[in-house]
Amino acid sequence: MSTAEHGVTQNQPPLQWSLVVPVKVLAKAKTRMAEAAGPHRQALALAIAADTVAALLRCERVQRVIVVTDDPVPAAELLALGAMIVPDEPDAGLNPALTHGAARIRETAPETGVGAISADLPALRPNELTHVLDAAAQSPEAFVPDAAGTGTTLYTARPGAPFRPAFGPGSRAAHRALGAQELLLDDITSVRQDVDTLQDLQAALTLGTGPRTTRIAAQLPAVRTTA
Repeated sequence: MSTAEHGVTQNQPPLQWSLVVPVKVLAKAKTRMAEAAGPHRQALALAIAADTVAALLRCERVQRVIVVTDDPVPAAELLALGAMIVPDEPDAGLNPALTHGAARIRETAPETGVGAISADLPALRPNELTHVLDAAAQSPEAFVPDAAGTGTTLYTARPGAPFRPAFGPGSRAAHRALGAQELLLDDITSVRQDVDTLQDLQAALTLGTGPRTTRIAAQLPAVRTTA
């Protein structure tokens, strides 16, 4: 299908995006990293989220970032970086929170595409995200599978398209079932490498994480001994 059929011509500027980022209350974040991170677990979770949001804000296709959280600590830090903060409403789980954030975006910036992206992409490279978002602009709904191959790191909806995030266990299959276009592009490793486990963190560090994650990871004996 041509770009003209999608309502995009070569004379039009690239579609701009607003991205929703869910950030857990730090006390409940990165629980699978509890043994490896020890007393640094909450600091690591905050560092990963901050590096992710900072990278999002450096992406030329991203017009705004909305963080959905009920924790005042990451809220303050991510607000200082330039994100907009909204409370977790209706406090009914991840996908309702994302839908709430997306609704706020569509009230204020209906001309932008809307995406939901993981808060744990500390190696995210803005140029790779630009590549992904330009590809996502060609489909009403699209998604990027995670590095493990079963989950999702990014789900997008073009202006006017339904916003139907299906994050959670088996989200790759769930987004496929909804008819969202799966984006399996070359050279987007940093968009797929989320961090849930020590092995994930090690993989992200190999790619090159942001400064906050790198600094906290250097304090973890498990990382130092396996690096």
